[in-house]
Amino acid sequence: MGEPGVVLDLREYISSLDRSSLPRILQVCSGVYFQGSVYELSGSEVCLSTGDLVKVTGLELLSVCCEDIGTNTTFELPLDHAGLFKLVPEDLPYSTIEELVGLQPVGVDACGSFTFISRSELIIENLTVPAGKEITLLSVEVTENEERCARCQLMGQQGVFADMLIPFCYHGEFYECENDRGYSLQEIMMSDRLCRRRFRKIKSKKCGGPLLFAPIYQIQGIMHMRKNIVKFPSSLEVDVIDVTEQCKDLTFVTPLLLAEVATQPKTAFPTMAEILEGPEANRFFCCSWFKELQKGKHLVLHKWDNTAMVLACTPRGRKAQQYFLISHDYGGQMRRRPREFSSVYELYVAFSRCPGLKVSVTRHCEAVEEEGVPALSVDEQLEILKLQTVEVSGGDLGPAQKLESLICRRIIEEDEDDDEEDENQEESEEICLPLFTQAHFVEKLSDKKKYCLADLGKNFSLPLEVKVASRDKVLEKDPLVGLTAVVLEEALEETTVLASLPDSPERCFALPTRWLQMSLCFISDPLPWAEGQTPELHLETVTEVTDHFYHEYHRLTQTDMAPPPRPPKRKPSSSESQKKPKSRTAKKKSSSNLPEKLDALSLDHTKPALSKRNPPPPPPLESTEEPPPVIPRKSVSDILTTPNTYVQTPRKQQKKQRHTERTSSGSDHDYETVDDVIQVHDSIMFY
Repeated sequence: MGEPGVVLDLREYISSLDRSSLPRILQVCSGVYFQGSVYELSGSEVCLSTGDLVKVTGLELLSVCCEDIGTNTTFELPLDHAGLFKLVPEDLPYSTIEELVGLQPVGVDACGSFTFISRSELIIENLTVPAGKEITLLSVEVTENEERCARCQLMGQQGVFADMLIPFCYHGEFYECENDRGYSLQEIMMSDRLCRRRFRKIKSKKCGGPLLFAPIYQIQGIMHMRKNIVKFPSSLEVDVIDVTEQCKDLTFVTPLLLAEVATQPKTAFPTMAEILEGPEANRFFCCSWFKELQKGKHLVLHKWDNTAMVLACTPRGRKAQQYFLISHDYGGQMRRRPREFSSVYELYVAFSRCPGLKVSVTRHCEAVEEEGVPALSVDEQLEILKLQTVEVSGGDLGPAQKLESLICRRIIEEDEDDDEEDENQEESEEICLPLFTQAHFVEKLSDKKKYCLADLGKNFSLPLEVKVASRDKVLEKDPLVGLTAVVLEEALEETTVLASLPDSPERCFALPTRWLQMSLCFISDPLPWAEGQTPELHLETVTEVTDHFYHEYHRLTQTDMAPPPRPPKRKPSSSESQKKPKSRTAKKKSSSNLPEKLDALSLDHTKPALSKRNPPPPPPLESTEEPPPVIPRKSVSDILTTPNTYVQTPRKQQKKQRHTERTSSGSDHDYETVDDVIQVHDSIMFY
């Protein structure tokens, strides 16, 4: 392992690293290195910049890099390579047995295949070993005097083996002998001694030089602000420096998504957290705590849990709708309100969820015999019994049809007299309402009891329309109080993280992990209360959400529901189809009785497509040069008559006369004298 403070190549550092000393903290000292893409590195993106800190936590052997010394080339071999390699003896001598043993693969060489010779004669106890005699190294032992020795084996002249112990301090000139013992690539990589040696391929057809092996590890580590474990190969051309001693107290921040916070063990709570990245935009929430979720703010995380909620909204009307997520822990009391229905199909949906439905008609409905729709009157009360397929006579619609209808019973209030009661019982009847009928109803309720939200969910099926009768006293301001009605639409369960602000840790709010995209990190700050004095928590049970949240939730949870049925199509009857051609023939007959001139003016008379008007009349046969005769003008005296003084006023007559005087010209015209006009006035005045 490299010394602290010394800059080393990453491959060199990792090759010499003792795994028992992990974890180690490294600092990148040379430039920027970017390696491949996420897919090339098995899901790990590698980007090391100058100054980055990496906490190495583990090593995993990936492959082996081979260097041919003779050709100065490198190539990579997998760990499961089937070829075998043999050791190349070193040319330099070893001066002591300790040096010889320290560089040899004693642990791997179980068969005792490592042999060496001595250039000088060896005298060990009563045994003399001549120079050049092969000695096999078996193992290393410690004597009673705590002296380390090498157990070796020597072959005698008659094939008898003799063991001997050679002290580590024995000096001489020792050389390694070549042997045919083969090592696999995995055996070489498992031994630190063999990794430093040179090898040659056994039974190799290609002539090459000795090979040097270098392991390529996959380094597993932790980097600052990286939530996943970083993995990168040790073959990166990066220089590093070991700064483990200088960074003992350094904490590597691991960002967590809100959904990942909900996967932490329960024992990790309560804890303090810092917001690294807040929600980008407020698309889903209209509550007061949302504005506090900003980068750099601290939160107290109490716990995470699966919270039962109800999605609610205000009824549709003139005012804009409001939407809420209400926890089952809501402490307010509610009363049921009658629901309104605008079709028989809506009645059927409500009846299928909660049988025993009773309604009252709010609008008149005319009967349609052809479609099997009965007449309904205002305030008429009905009890829904069942859904049944009813056969309705076709009438004008053709043959009889089978329609899905709601069987309802008319509810008639009983009178005090027995006779009237008998008559009412006789009038009580069952009616069939086809599902496509457009009618208006209101639910009939006799229940005025107050319920909590959890009881409403247990005793009734949603949706329900309620009104808050008493507020939740835990809330500072209950947004449901004062609303005319609240529609409880659907029950749901959301994974939430219970959080609060450090200045008011008892006021908690639930953060839905599915609807908030934000990242946090746990910090070591102390909790904002004395040790052992956990405050009593008050949960904000009503969270106002936006219409975008409402529609997005229904989009994600929608199911393929069948649309409401349509009324049957009207088909023309046989009588109507026979009447139409008769009327056309009658029209033709009537037009044939007309004179030819009038018939030519008829709209039914077909004319040539190019002719737009009748051609001009032909010129007269005989032409005369004389002008046409002048028609004599009638005399004005024949036209003018005595005015009716009882009807027309003299003023109007005077205007007429003035007009005549202006427009008339010529001596042939007769004029009325002024005396005649005066006589007319006198006759009117003295009448």
